Amino acid sequence: MPNTADFILERLRQWGVHRIFGYPGDGILSMVGALDRAGGDPEFIQPRHEEMAAFMATGHAKFTGELGCCLATSGGGAIHLLNGLYDAKLDHQPVVAIVGQQRRLSLGTAFQQEIDANSLYKDVASDFVQTCMAPVQARHLVDRACKVALTNRTVATIILPEDVAEEEAVTSPPRQHGAVFSSVGWTKPRMIPPPSELRRAAEILNEGEKVAILVGAGAADAADEVAEAADLLGAGVAKTALGRAALPDELPYVTGPIGLLGSTASDAMMSGADTLFMIGTSFPYSEWLPEEGQARGVEINHDGKMIGVRYPVQANLVGDSKDTLAELIPLLRRKKDRSWRNKIEREVQTWWRVLDDRAHDKASPLHPELVVHELSKRLPDNAVVTTDAGSVTNWWARHLRLRRGMAASLSGNLATMGPGTPYAISAKLAHPHRPVIAIVGDGAFQMNGMAEMITVKRYRDRLSGGPLIFCVFNNKDLNQVTWEQRAMGGDRKFEDSQTLPDVPYAEFAQLLGLTGIRCDSPETIGAAWDQALAAPGPVVLEVVVDPDVPPMPPRIEKTMAKNTAKAMLKDPDRASVVAQGARQKMHEFTESARQSVRDIRSKNGG
Repeated sequence: MPNTADFILERLRQWGVHRIFGYPGDGILSMVGALDRAGGDPEFIQPRHEEMAAFMATGHAKFTGELGCCLATSGGGAIHLLNGLYDAKLDHQPVVAIVGQQRRLSLGTAFQQEIDANSLYKDVASDFVQTCMAPVQARHLVDRACKVALTNRTVATIILPEDVAEEEAVTSPPRQHGAVFSSVGWTKPRMIPPPSELRRAAEILNEGEKVAILVGAGAADAADEVAEAADLLGAGVAKTALGRAALPDELPYVTGPIGLLGSTASDAMMSGADTLFMIGTSFPYSEWLPEEGQARGVEINHDGKMIGVRYPVQANLVGDSKDTLAELIPLLRRKKDRSWRNKIEREVQTWWRVLDDRAHDKASPLHPELVVHELSKRLPDNAVVTTDAGSVTNWWARHLRLRRGMAASLSGNLATMGPGTPYAISAKLAHPHRPVIAIVGDGAFQMNGMAEMITVKRYRDRLSGGPLIFCVFNNKDLNQVTWEQRAMGGDRKFEDSQTLPDVPYAEFAQLLGLTGIRCDSPETIGAAWDQALAAPGPVVLEVVVDPDVPPMPPRIEKTMAKNTAKAMLKDPDRASVVAQGARQKMHEFTESARQSVRDIRSKNGG
């Protein structure tokens, strides 16, 4: 007879869960046995650590739009899931976590591996965390967990005592008081604001002369509508890190990233805008938005709790981005004056030239921006590109020219180290024929990425349908924090905390039977990418890059400049850092001057 664990898997399968990421343990032996009996549906993917299982479940949700699911044993296994689950919660991804628990009779006895899982998970799974105390509960707990995760785009958790999992399954509760009869099924609602608020938004946008649009992950399914609205309004479009793939970078008015890792084009647009239109984003950094009172605001957000909390807005459009824009666009008037749009497009052209110049600066041994610059020229159609927390995030955000059909993501709101590699693995499992590329720093790769190469080895046959590349930036430095020490703390680089051991990453990959490629020369980086993209299986591309190239923000605040100058007085790498920073800013000044000359010639007809 099937037990409760068998029933839970069958119910999850009915909900469309066909892959579960997890690690075994004696607190979930029944679930492990049920997975064996399930015959591969759902299949079980075993990473090297439960945190990676949660990251993979989050990545699966991000790159498929489906429920992600992860499994961990009681005690330490349940604790290990948390960081990856917080990544799902903060980036609004639907993930169901199943965690083991000691037998009911031992609860409260301070038994081995007994933790208060309900209290532990009450924040990360604040919308739904329940313990299955009897087999009769399993049906409605699975159904509610899936419905809550999908509806609220969040984490839902079922805590499963091992003795309950072992008991004979109860597929239907008795017809008595207190029993509930739940069902499988959910549809995404169509959310649109009332006509009065749509008219108010259209009035503001139509009156604006300098409209700036900012899109996030919530606009991912509305690319055509965003482009149409931007065309009507003569607006430029900036993108948050989570909205990286929401609109193709090929469009001449897409100003690219915003914020510390943003573009000068985005900064110039926000500085000059008289109207701000935010779509599907909760970008929190007010210093990179128009000053309060400078611009009127319109916002589309499906979450009414979060609308109007980042910038003062006069039209609050609580609804789905795509459907709301479809209702709004007929109310918008095409602006005849295109001078604002033309100015934005010139800023974008200047920015791309600045990036090209920066990437080809001298560095020792290899300029990190050149690595991503060369990848961008070679990105295969339909590629999925992940990244990790660190200085690599800057190059990923700035240099990649994403085209229609590509996907990209990172840990946006948690900004934690570690998900770049497991995201790539789960993306490749979900889309075996799509090219998948992870851009990761050596700090994150040492933290957990190297261990996951063992996972790649195990599932190599499943991961070999086209490119799967883990590009590791080897600079022997926890680089982003080093720059933060200088610019935010006013402190020199503290070598004891920042320096990393030098590891031969390409050789490590070869040791595991994977393809390992090492590049430390600007003359060969293009060929290295060509070799990696043509390889028959997973690749670790190790690029040895200069740690002294600063992730220069588009605008340097006075406090940041003062702190950096103070840090440079005693910094061990001050000579190289100052030289690289000067080169970066000089490119901006030079290209700005060149653009001014072009503008003058254009006005004079020559």
